[in-house]
Amino acid sequence: MGAEHNHSHNRNKKTLLIAFLIITVYMVVEAIGGYLTNSLALLADAGHMLSDSVSLGVAYLAFSIGEKAADKMKTYGYKRFEILAAVFNGVLLVVIALYIFYEAYQRFSDPPEIATSGMLIIAVIGLFVNILVAWILMRGGDTKGNLNLRAAFLHVLSDLLGSVGAITAALLIIFFGWAWADPLASVLVAILVLISGWRVTKEGIHVLMEGTPKNVDLEQVKRAIEMLPAVKSIHDLHVWSITSGRNAMSGHVVIREHISFKDSQQVLREIEEALAELKIGHVTVQLETEDNPHEDSISCQPEEDSEEAGHEHH
Repeated sequence: MGAEHNHSHNRNKKTLLIAFLIITVYMVVEAIGGYLTNSLALLADAGHMLSDSVSLGVAYLAFSIGEKAADKMKTYGYKRFEILAAVFNGVLLVVIALYIFYEAYQRFSDPPEIATSGMLIIAVIGLFVNILVAWILMRGGDTKGNLNLRAAFLHVLSDLLGSVGAITAALLIIFFGWAWADPLASVLVAILVLISGWRVTKEGIHVLMEGTPKNVDLEQVKRAIEMLPAVKSIHDLHVWSITSGRNAMSGHVVIREHISFKDSQQVLREIEEALAELKIGHVTVQLETEDNPHEDSISCQPEEDSEEAGHEHH
């Protein structure tokens, strides 16, 4: 699992670097084009491309920092930095969406003159650039399993939609003279950007709050352990993500009294093997007998609840 994770990590990192370079170069071109043509749809798209560039850069930096080995201060290493980068990118998407809403409101009130031909040409080129980068990220990286890469991918995808919106707006202005199409296209894209940003932020915060990973069923974990012949029950069970694709588990396993110390080592190996099939690679288990005081519930109870119940938490 470790070798596979490292290979995926290196592939994601290389993919991000290529995407970052392409997006950054064209972002400068589109920003200049948006300024010269006076198009909000283009400027919004360029602003979003700037956020793409920043998000891809931060995501790449996160992968680089995540390679640092664990130390006495960071015993799990620096992998969690990837999740921090994902949250940063998610919040950035939300902020950009709100700013586009504000600018669009101003444009609806007082639509400016727009150089539509230049706007159309730049938007079409931007569309192809975004399609290329989205393809590179999908082809070379894990856009489903890695939250950090998925956050960067969503930036690019929503920017692709921004290019589509700018093209549509330019065509409507050219053929029908509908100046309001420019801010309207911006609003529609901003809604999609807002949804994407909110989802990524929410998932990132879920990981930071040590929430149960989406690809893990806590009841299934409990059953897998309690099905082992030597195991009687489990309590204080916790499953969380260190970073995308790296799930960890800790728990207190009550074993049957006839189990020797030597046999208990076999029980530990069986637990690790059972949990590896459930996508949990880092396992910490405390083996104990029924004589050891413990809570009846699966999850660990807050300390004050334990005291009220007359138990000492171990």
